[in-house]
Parts: sequence; structure tokens; C-alpha cells
Amino acid sequence: MQSNIEQAVREKYGAVAGSGLSSEREGVRAVAQAFGYSAQELASIPAEANMGLSCGNPTAFASLRPGEVVVDLGSGGGLDVFLAAEKVGPKGKAIGIDMTPEMLALASANAQKWSRTKPLGNVEFHQSTIDSLPLPDASADCVISNCVINLAPDKRAVFREIARVLRPGGRLTVSDIALKKPLPAEIGGDMMAYVGCIAGAILIEEYRNGLKEAGFAAVEVIDSGADLNAYAKIENQSGCCAPSTSSALPLTEASCCAPSVMSEPSMHQRLADLLSRYNVNDYAASVRVFALKPT
Repeated sequence: MQSNIEQAVREKYGAVAGSGLSSEREGVRAVAQAFGYSAQELASIPAEANMGLSCGNPTAFASLRPGEVVVDLGSGGGLDVFLAAEKVGPKGKAIGIDMTPEMLALASANAQKWSRTKPLGNVEFHQSTIDSLPLPDASADCVISNCVINLAPDKRAVFREIARVLRPGGRLTVSDIALKKPLPAEIGGDMMAYVGCIAGAILIEEYRNGLKEAGFAAVEVIDSGADLNAYAKIENQSGCCAPSTSSALPLTEASCCAPSVMSEPSMHQRLADLLSRYNVNDYAASVRVFALKPT
């Protein structure tokens, strides 16, 4: 089952990487701004680094300092890596981790563009799943992630890996989707709802307990109050994200928010029909997650 989920996620996000979604589209910018990015932040990075995939802005509350090493789990086109790199400066490092080759290729191309105006030399990307990081023990000061941990089949393994790579006193600062209450069975068991960051989400209390079990202290999982229907701002989306369907669950990460991404119309239509009967905000929340590794 885990390999099936990872393959589905890899395929759909590989398609997103080639979808053409970027900050050059007004709707994509609007989604990022709805979840906490400023116009100035978006203008400071390559437009292609933002594909409307976020459910928060982890760099805004990570308190990154010059000289720190920060790791972004599920770095996509590099949006948060580039913003983090500016904060930690040339003596620091921003490392992106992603398992999708197409996303890594896009991030590398974006890094070349970004380095022409920001020659900091402090950005790197690695291909890996986030439950088995290619990094040494105690090598990072901060781990961030944006709407990705919910996609991991084994979240406790992810939490353990984060604890392993963080230095004592290091911190986890994450934006993610978590559940306020259990999903209806017909959504919870749907693979496309999983790929869309909903069915794989866990309850807020389970998220908190999982981090504590991994050894973290000062754990906070806070509902940001953001309206998840903000994803409907992406222009020209297909049915399950249509602005006219105000109650539709948004499939985040643009898994169906660009017509070119969905290659199986029948599955798309089935999912649109399924999710249009539920209001995502009744069940799920954009959360800010913070935790410390004890010294």
C-alpha cells in the first residue's frame, strides 16, 4: 500500500511540475498570498517556484537566522528553499528534499535563474523520500515543510527522521493539513483525495502525539484559520476546484487544479462528484506546527 501511495503521489506531482503553473498567473499568486506569502516574497524568487501548492508559509514563523542550516521536506519547485536561503545568508545553507525527479529538475532550473540575481551559493537539492533523509545526524538547525507531511504514508517515520537530522535545540516549523475530525469513509478511502492532501491527513491530536513520541518538546499544532477553499482562486482549474463549487474539497498541490494535470477524466469526474458534497473546512485545517528537539 505504501509503495502504491508513493507512486501515485510521484506521478501526479511530476505532472504538476510540467503544468506551467507559476506566479505569472494571477490565481496562483492569489493562493500563495491567501496562505501568507507577501507580494514582495513572491517577486523575489523565480515565478516557476510557486505553483499554488502551499497551505501556509513556514519561513514566516521559522525565525531563521544567518548561518543556520535549514532543510525543506518536499521542496517542489524551491519556493521555501529560496526564501529560507535569503534569511540564512551565504554562511548558512538551504537544502531541499523531494522524491519527484520532475520537481527536482524544475527546482534546479529555478536555482540557476535565482543565482543570477542572488549569488549566495547556499542552495542544494536532493532526491529522497522524507522518511529516509540523505543527511547526517544532527546536521540541521531547522526543518521546514509546506503541505507535504500529510502525503507521507508513515508519518511517525518522518517525525523520527526529522528528530535525527536536527541538532539538539533544533526546531521543526511546518505548514500542513490536519484533520479537525475524521473524514467520511468515502473520502478517507479515495486515492485521489490522498494525493490531494486530504485523505492522508491525520487528526490534530494525533499529529501532536506523534511528534511527542519522536522525542520533541514544546509541540504546538495550531489551526491557522485559513480558508482552504482559497485553492479555488487558481484560474482555469478543472471541475473539482471550480470556483462555482464553493463546498468542494480543494485538491491541493494542483493535483487537479490545472487541466493538463489530470490524465484520467473519469477518475477526475468521480472525485469531483464525491468531494462536492463536503465542505473541506468542516473536516480539515491548515495548521502551523512547531516543535523543539531537546538539548
